[in-house]
Amino acid sequence: MALLATPLLSASRLLLERAAAFHAPGIKLECKDFLNGAAAYANRRIFMMSTTSGLALKLSPAAQAALIEKGAKPLHLLSGGPVKKGYVLLPKAIMGDLDALIPLLTESILFSQTVARARRARLFASRSK
Repeated sequence: MALLATPLLSASRLLLERAAAFHAPGIKLECKDFLNGAAAYANRRIFMMSTTSGLALKLSPAAQAALIEKGAKPLHLLSGGPVKKGYVLLPKAIMGDLDALIPLLTESILFSQTVARARRARLFASRSK
């Protein structure tokens, strides 16, 4: 599986380099290995996943619905597993069209900045009593 992650990570980094000129200033973009693929972050908040199933973006419910009408599908991280809330797999038609893809990446980057960060449970919090 790790052999597959490297090409996905490289492809994601290349895509982010192309998109970097279009995103809002002051937002730091980075890519990291994630499960079977790669994940992209804007100011340490995940907004994109590149998996064996394709490219998934984190978008608002309205943007997700609009993309599903154009052929996008909900993201399942594992085959037959639950839907990953907030993400849609982009259709191949959009993947092959940078003019359509770049605005969606920008929208995903900006949306990721509005979503509250998940709080991590404190380790041993119950032991302090």
